[in-house]
Amino acid sequence: MATTNTPSTPQAPNPTLKAYEDKVRAQVQEAKAKLEQFEAKAKEQHAEAEITAINRLKTARQDIDKKLQGLKTAHDEHLVRAKAEIDQDVSKFKASIDTLSGKLRG
Repeated sequence: MATTNTPSTPQAPNPTLKAYEDKVRAQVQEAKAKLEQFEAKAKEQHAEAEITAINRLKTARQDIDKKLQGLKTAHDEHLVRAKAEIDQDVSKFKASIDTLSGKLRG
């Protein structure tokens, strides 16, 4: 007996969405690696303001991860907006890390 694809039947992941998720995860992972380096340096320097900023950035990274997870269940009409929000969050995240980098070097 053949079955049809119903809403309760799991569907194969959208390859375009998978590629997008992989791209964002790679960007976030790269930024996370930098963040870990900065955290070690900030702790070494006892730079409390920078440590606080690092903790905020860790929370921002977790929020990005949650939004990426949410893409899997988002309806097609919401994907464009959700991706735009994630892109904006990733840009802010990376810019904040660059700003932090300048503070810790200077």
